[in-house]
Amino acid sequence: MKHIGLLIGLIFGGQLFLGYCQERVLIFTKTEGYRHKSIPKGVQTLTKLLKAENIVPVHSEDARYFSADSLRQFAAVIFLNTTGNVLNEQQKVAFQTFIRSGKGYMGIHAASDTEFEWSWYGELVGGYFTQHPPVQEAKIDVVDHTHAATEHLQNVWWHKDEWYDFKNIQPGLHILMTLDEQSYEGGTMGKFHPIAWFREFDGGRTFYTALGHTEESYDEVYFQKHIIGGVKYVLGR
Repeated sequence: MKHIGLLIGLIFGGQLFLGYCQERVLIFTKTEGYRHKSIPKGVQTLTKLLKAENIVPVHSEDARYFSADSLRQFAAVIFLNTTGNVLNEQQKVAFQTFIRSGKGYMGIHAASDTEFEWSWYGELVGGYFTQHPPVQEAKIDVVDHTHAATEHLQNVWWHKDEWYDFKNIQPGLHILMTLDEQSYEGGTMGKFHPIAWFREFDGGRTFYTALGHTEESYDEVYFQKHIIGGVKYVLGR
């Protein structure tokens, strides 16, 4: 009976332990500027994708999550179409500590239209949004197929979205995809127009994609694989 009791204890204990160790990711969508209509669809899609990978999604627009105690439960944070100044000074310190502890950050689309006055965040995301033309189809050149976010793509990906131009592009980024400005109207960056990248930064892992403005993009399988690949990278999978 002792052995049976011990075995039952190990089985249930193991289940509890596995549940406790399941990775959690915060999907953060606070906006203090323009608010994207696609945010609810983005949250819905990310939630589904994360659950399929046995990752626990937590969605919030409450910046009070950015404290040492609250952030400790997460393996990564996703800034999904955030805009403006979304964190106060204490929350910024907690977020920096989170990244420096080896955790992950992923930015989608307007994450680069966030915290313009905080230089550390600009380095984290990899660049700041400047302007965009109207939504239209454009040619994406996939320059790195070895990453989880691009391994499913061909050399050229035609996609309809809102195409951001950037300033303060950081040195040391690993560029995954660039935009061909000859394929659409309104680009101002010229021949070198990065649109998705990753790197290790300040102890953690970061990934950014400028795609994700439209609701329709979140239904596209190629885009879904692109963003879940980014999540896997920042989690160190």
